[in-house]
Amino acid sequence: MDLFAGCGGISLGFATAGFELAASVELDPWAAESHGANFAAISQGNNLQAHFKARDITQEDPGSIFRDLGIAGRVDEQVDVLVGGPPCQAFARVGRAKLRHEAYRRDEDDADIAFLVDGRVNLWQRYLHYVRETKPLALLMENVPDILNHGGKNVAETVAEHLREEGYVVRYTLLNASWFGVPQTRERMFLIGVHESLDADVVFPTPTHFTVLPAGYEGTRATARKLIPQHTRHSREVEHSHCWISDPSEEDGLPPATTAGEALADLPPIFAMDLLERGQIARGRKDPAEPVFYTSRQPTTAWSRLMRQWPEFGTTDNTTGHVIRYLPRDYKIFRMMEEGWQYPEIWRFVEEKRQQLMNKRWRSGESRGADADEMQAFIKNWTLPYDPGKFPNKWWKLYRDKPVRTLMAHLGKDSYSHIHFDSEQARTISVREAARLQSFPDGFVLRGSMNPAFKQIGNAVPPLVSYAIAIEIRSMIGCQPIPDMRRELMGLKQQPAVIAERSEKKKCVS
Repeated sequence: MDLFAGCGGISLGFATAGFELAASVELDPWAAESHGANFAAISQGNNLQAHFKARDITQEDPGSIFRDLGIAGRVDEQVDVLVGGPPCQAFARVGRAKLRHEAYRRDEDDADIAFLVDGRVNLWQRYLHYVRETKPLALLMENVPDILNHGGKNVAETVAEHLREEGYVVRYTLLNASWFGVPQTRERMFLIGVHESLDADVVFPTPTHFTVLPAGYEGTRATARKLIPQHTRHSREVEHSHCWISDPSEEDGLPPATTAGEALADLPPIFAMDLLERGQIARGRKDPAEPVFYTSRQPTTAWSRLMRQWPEFGTTDNTTGHVIRYLPRDYKIFRMMEEGWQYPEIWRFVEEKRQQLMNKRWRSGESRGADADEMQAFIKNWTLPYDPGKFPNKWWKLYRDKPVRTLMAHLGKDSYSHIHFDSEQARTISVREAARLQSFPDGFVLRGSMNPAFKQIGNAVPPLVSYAIAIEIRSMIGCQPIPDMRRELMGLKQQPAVIAERSEKKKCVS
């Protein structure tokens, strides 16, 4: 059962690992439609239309949801594993400033600590309620790293404490998506629990790829290493649940992380400036369901092979969702940017360019006689609107030969954080490219227009990370081994001896 299911990142990983979907709960209507469109047909429930329905987990009781999804009366038998990622905006540092701003706007007394009193902070309690109702053999919870230090409180440890009281062996850690082949340095907290009756160890997946993480990740790691167990309601110190998984290193002999260039292979180019000049791109609703054909009959990289041949979500000669934003002012600026440039670099470059062009027009006499409106329009076309000191990460052009940064739900409002590395295309990434960078296969459909589709992708757990965890949970609860699709589709070999040895040592035992 998938709680806070979104469009189905965790569901897809577990379904690919051989689990059958018993039920899902999602509040966002478009995400719920996407989840239903992709998983209703393979669900155990007998009411397919119910899987398209948005549900508020804080308002509906589990019993009514179980009945609607066709699993009432047999929940204990049907739900072996409970998974979910409660909304993270209240935990994430990038969301705290917005929460404070909105609270100040409403003139609230507790605006300074708005992120601490946000109602979404306690959604983990609803998750625990479903644990008690379903009594799963194992469970998985995902969230942002900042859940480890929410106003000085380690919420993950608090959750672990309550789960231990329900009879679960619980551990949590930080995992980076790039370690598992995803072309993105997305870092998240994952908590796994296994019922003590199984007498099993909690084991996290072993990294399959290596990359040097960008600066900034070590601060979160340092916080994680220094976690102090919280005191329980009974004022007794409890066992620490944190299990630190060491970063992979070059010595491990792992293949390098998937790059943006490899990830976007076979998708046709979109030359934004050419489309603009021909009047073939305009403001308005973009349809992610529109089909587009690949540039080659066969996949040209291991990643494009995985995206085109993912079990149950494979495609033949076309995919969907290769649509981009209408940004006429900025296409010419995107073309000038170099890989890795952020907002301050491009702001300085554009300011210099603007001054050069204005001086050239003045010297040539082009501006003489031009009215004020024309000159203002010219200045506007070459002036960026944001303060480079306040928005250092507002823009970023992808490196072709590296994984990309974390995809955020904010992609639903703009996608300047992920500008395509190809200057000739001069654009931000498309919906399908975002899906690939998040490891959603090309046969996975997204409901709604472009903005809701971007938001669904940014909110999701990368399915390939979910798959790696699901394979481990299969073993923990006693399932038979299955062939690992990553061996065939990604060309992964048996793990080197040093990795296998470390895998034995990394078991999270008391």
